[in-house]
Amino acid sequence: MLAYTQKRGQELGLKGWCMNTPDGTVIGHLEGEKAQVEEMKQWLRHTGSPQSRIDKAEFRNEKEITQLSFSNFQIRK
Repeated sequence: MLAYTQKRGQELGLKGWCMNTPDGTVIGHLEGEKAQVEEMKQWLRHTGSPQSRIDKAEFRNEKEITQLSFSNFQIRK
């Protein structure tokens, strides 16, 4: 899932990160234009990677920012 998430984030011009958790879920941080962030959220809710099973997608701490904190979209270990 992570490689597909990174690729989709980069395609949309988003910045941030994603990583697997010990319980088998994926967490991350997204930054970018509102429309692209919304498109990524829809992708995460309904598409994901070909092998993924999406039970639910939660998005928290959403807010507008004036400056990006990340320079790319990366996979964290």
